[in-house]
Amino acid sequence: MGEAGISAHIFWGRAWNMETSFKGVKLCLSFPNPAPCLQDKSSQVPRYVRINTLKTCVDDVIEFFKRQGYTYLGKAVSVEEMKALSGKKFMLDLHLPELLVFPSQTDLHDNLLYTSGHIILQDKASCLPAFLLGPVAGSHVIDACAAPGNKTSHLAAILKNKGQIFAFDVDPKRVATMNTLLTRAGVTGCQLVQQDFLTVDPRDRKYSRVTHILLDPSCSGSGMVTRGPGEEAAPSAERLQALAGFQHRVLSHALSFPALQCLVYSTCSLHQEENEDVVQAVLQEWGSAFRLVTAFPSWPCRGLAAFSGAESCLRASPAETLTHGFFVAVLERCREGAAAPR
Repeated sequence: MGEAGISAHIFWGRAWNMETSFKGVKLCLSFPNPAPCLQDKSSQVPRYVRINTLKTCVDDVIEFFKRQGYTYLGKAVSVEEMKALSGKKFMLDLHLPELLVFPSQTDLHDNLLYTSGHIILQDKASCLPAFLLGPVAGSHVIDACAAPGNKTSHLAAILKNKGQIFAFDVDPKRVATMNTLLTRAGVTGCQLVQQDFLTVDPRDRKYSRVTHILLDPSCSGSGMVTRGPGEEAAPSAERLQALAGFQHRVLSHALSFPALQCLVYSTCSLHQEENEDVVQAVLQEWGSAFRLVTAFPSWPCRGLAAFSGAESCLRASPAETLTHGFFVAVLERCREGAAAPR
């Protein structure tokens, strides 16, 4: 498309700062004890830029940045190389094919590509759920806890706007914010639903073709790296227990959709209680109906050894993967017509 082509497709709208809005939107509430130094790690985490392939392509975005005075260094070959980025230099990510990496302090919120929806400012770890779910074009997909919409727009790009996405959030303001973001990103074929996902009937005929679900529920937010001052209090044991209980219920509910073939469960939490423990409990509840898939075998950080097979899950952290702290598990159906959980 080139710079001229990109400019010709600009949507002139007010840029919404996704980073400053993210914690309130997803209810990522605190930075608990396992990560007291995450604020100090913020300078290690690069600025990640996901290229929105609904509007442009990798080559055109690279050329656009080069014309703005940035130097392109090619594809990264190591985490160390990405960590060493400085000045107006950028590169293609080591793992994800449509992700650019800039130095940490790069501010692109006023950049034409961002305000037009051609690029999405999204941490690398946050790009993993949709990438690993990988629905083929034409699929019917649920984004169960969708606001603010970054992962929803990523799903739409993977689907090439072919198929159907049902994106749920219970809060009307977050749904409105998500609508703005998805419109700017050029997303079509997405039905926004203001509804608590736990109240959705899996037997409703409109969801009879849903084969993929992305579930990124509210969590403690303990993996989020802050770029500003201040440190929030750790959640109590009771708060963690309440979060884990909710996450257990919503994951089990998601698995009850009859045509479901693949589900990705993710959190921006470091706590085993919200991650491996939830996955283990729900898998036990469902017996042999679903199994863990080894997500991204080349990814360096695996799940904690909380149960046999937990290494199939993956984790992310500022120190090891240069990202926010994150957890991802990929579940797939083992057989047709799975029974209800025990």
